[in-house]
Amino acid sequence: MADKKQKPLTYKDAGVDIAAGDALVDAIKPLAKSTVRPGADSELGGFGGLFDLKAAGFKDPILVAATDGVGSKVKIALKTGIFNTVGIDLVAMCVNDLIVQGAEPLFFLDYYATGKLDIDSGKQIVAGIADGCKQANCALIGGETAEMPGLYHDGDFDLAGFSVGAAERDGLLDPDSVEAGDILIGLPSSGIHSNGISLVRKLIEQNSLSYSYKDVFPGQKGTLGEDILTPTIIYVRPLMPLIKNGDIKALAHITGGGLIENVPRSLPKGVDAYIDADTWAPQPIFAWLQEISALPPEEMLKTFNCGIGMVVITSPENKEKVLEIDGAVEIGAVHKSGNATPSCYVCSQKGALGKKGSWQTKPAGDTA
Repeated sequence: MADKKQKPLTYKDAGVDIAAGDALVDAIKPLAKSTVRPGADSELGGFGGLFDLKAAGFKDPILVAATDGVGSKVKIALKTGIFNTVGIDLVAMCVNDLIVQGAEPLFFLDYYATGKLDIDSGKQIVAGIADGCKQANCALIGGETAEMPGLYHDGDFDLAGFSVGAAERDGLLDPDSVEAGDILIGLPSSGIHSNGISLVRKLIEQNSLSYSYKDVFPGQKGTLGEDILTPTIIYVRPLMPLIKNGDIKALAHITGGGLIENVPRSLPKGVDAYIDADTWAPQPIFAWLQEISALPPEEMLKTFNCGIGMVVITSPENKEKVLEIDGAVEIGAVHKSGNATPSCYVCSQKGALGKKGSWQTKPAGDTA
């Protein structure tokens, strides 16, 4: 039982500042409002977000949902004090998975957890989320901010995102439509995106590097931290018209597992994907990572996107429409296979990814 003379212990004394949380909500309301689209026009701050599928123009929709985070990329944001890009990553990791199903992103919600709420950095993070939502033409209709001292150190934070999209019932992409002779087209990444970051952080630590360093590798654009924090590309705007027009058979978002593990997820039984790594030039940061890690090409291709953020699978007659996308390049084709499950083979004659001589990767356990 508390002593009668004991000073009352408030929630703020325990490390949770409700007033700061309210101030952040007020600060981000204009950001959320800037993302309004048909179907979403409710004010931020309610107990739930509303979306009207009919107002968005759908007649017989199938809903598609995705959730993701940006992993330890938030640690680099903390180290550098750059908070306005990880929000874009957060949206990208979710909406890029929606369009792989053929779904148009409709709305987004975020979860922002921290040990001690900082209104300025919190607003920058949400500004990035709003920017990503505008790039994806989806509405930021709600979210949650949690201040949890004791679970996170004062400045630490984590992010999670949740997005819902929709497609007409007959408009979903169907990997079973993919067949031998179809073309693989790669859309460029902006760099590392949001995968393999734990390895990147370990390599920087082992090599006694600082995120503020410049000219660490040839082709570096800003500081090392700025290059790593370059946000993930959102592929919604260039791809949705092609999806709705029936020009695309399947898509593969190149995240964890790289080309080798993600492309087969968009293939039916009886075919394999063959990719020529000499058809594109990975951003300079990948050659540098390969050099300081001494990873063989197979591990590079399973850890990083290596310059390709999305793979489009289309028929030969439609490939020119896809190649009109800025930076798009034909990287391979689909071939018949006798394997029980689809595989992706990546080969090089010129020594892509920093390894001299020719090489060919094979999926783990493959004996073909």
